[in-house]
Amino acid sequence: MTDLPPAADEPTAVDATPTTRRHSGGALFVSIGIFATKVFGVVRQSVLAKYIGSNATADALNAAIRIPSLLQNLLGDGAMSAAFIPLYVRLRANGDEDEAGRFAGAIFSILVLIVTLLVLLGVLLTPQILPLIAAGFKGEKRALAITFVRILFPASGLLVMSAWCLAILNSHRRFLLSYSAPVVSNLTVILALLWFGRRQDLNALAHTTAWAGVVGALAVFLVQLPYVLRLVPHLRLSFDTSRPSVRSAIRNFVPVGISRGVVQLSAYVDQLISSFLPDGMVSLLAYATTISYVPVSMFGMAIAAAELPEMSSVTGTEDERARQLRERLNAGLRRIAFFVIPSAMAMLVAGDTMSRLLFEHGHRFSAQDTIFTWSILAGSSFGLLAGTMGRLYSSTFYAVHDTRTPLAFAVVRVVLTSVLGYVFALPLPRMLGIDPHWGGAGLTLSFGVAGWVEFWLLRRGMNRRIGRTGPPASLMIKLWGSAIVAGAVAFGAKMALASQNKMIAGTIVLVGFGAVYIGATLVTGVPESTVLLRALRARIGGRATASTKR
Repeated sequence: MTDLPPAADEPTAVDATPTTRRHSGGALFVSIGIFATKVFGVVRQSVLAKYIGSNATADALNAAIRIPSLLQNLLGDGAMSAAFIPLYVRLRANGDEDEAGRFAGAIFSILVLIVTLLVLLGVLLTPQILPLIAAGFKGEKRALAITFVRILFPASGLLVMSAWCLAILNSHRRFLLSYSAPVVSNLTVILALLWFGRRQDLNALAHTTAWAGVVGALAVFLVQLPYVLRLVPHLRLSFDTSRPSVRSAIRNFVPVGISRGVVQLSAYVDQLISSFLPDGMVSLLAYATTISYVPVSMFGMAIAAAELPEMSSVTGTEDERARQLRERLNAGLRRIAFFVIPSAMAMLVAGDTMSRLLFEHGHRFSAQDTIFTWSILAGSSFGLLAGTMGRLYSSTFYAVHDTRTPLAFAVVRVVLTSVLGYVFALPLPRMLGIDPHWGGAGLTLSFGVAGWVEFWLLRRGMNRRIGRTGPPASLMIKLWGSAIVAGAVAFGAKMALASQNKMIAGTIVLVGFGAVYIGATLVTGVPESTVLLRALRARIGGRATASTKR
């Protein structure tokens, strides 16, 4: 158990062990915020599928949405949290609020300068960038994508600024606001689609949707900013890179940003490959990702985000800190497995039910589109658990100020995803003589294979630092067994209700799946299931008591 970073003077701090216990519910608030955001995100994609569908225009818009997000992922989200939060938390833990404010202001100022320059370059060089990302787009499809990318690049810059707000809020354990703020962006796009959906033709509506995305990104930043200013009264904007904390953040940011970029490179390789698939596949991949990313965000991202500031403030001797990290990591992995394993099984056996409920509305999204979306979800289910648990392992590395190890493993993942993604998506369907649309499932399957390799590397690396980690085999057997039983019941119900109304049938299938899974985990004695039911009873009882008092 070596290489844990030295703890600075460890006074009785705002982030010491009692605080850790007090904020043990942080993941719950992250989950609630992400749940709200994802619900509105799913609704947004559902409305998008209804009015824009899966076609060349939809492909151009969905590709454009992903291309500028490279900037957001390089400088925002996980990169910002990993480089900023451990240092900011430590400054506050040592009682240096003034230095923490100056540090936060310097990082914000530097980000504004970098983002402004990159957005300008992105807008100017879009025609040169597009072939690197969507080389398969030709003619009008390519022209539309260029236009949409130029519209959306400023939105990515605004979202980077929002990520700075998120890092501040998370450091102060204000998880609910930071992760629910994107609801505003989704709501903006939804309202634009509903208002203009029947008033504009397809291309005009796609342009309106892109502009709505920019307005929504600005709203997300403005919603968080007032709370950040109240939390950081000593905030001072400057370009002071001479401060040790700023220099440390920049040093940490480079490998984390590269690591995030490498991971995103994998997604862009997928998009590059999918651009050579038939029209509509880029859109179907985007719609399927909306579903598959819900458990990753709600459980992997939620737990990883909540644990990062807690792990970063762990104190004590080297062995004691290793023990605390190991306990927090293992507890988080158990919670992830409890929720993500059934999510993967549900996508595998009932992905068509999900797609039909969410996207198959109107004439722009067909029954065949639902089948192809299901195949993409089935491919995604293979690596869902590995990718989700891998997020928590990466956060643990960041908490011990090691940003380079996750980067090295991310490179391995990208190489595997690129090679396998190309083979599975393009040559393999041709060799098998099947419809090239099935190449979308090959892409997500390759991502899963690479995700398991990365997870194994992350786990092995962390085990060398803090000791053996990971959920026990007995728990995994119970969880997978319960998910298989629930999946079999759900599949049978789906077949029996095939001729019924899709809303009624879908609700029965999915609710039934969840009920059987919870029942099976209770019977097999999975502690997380009992804890979940107790929490639900407490909340229901609390609301009933409050209602009685009123």
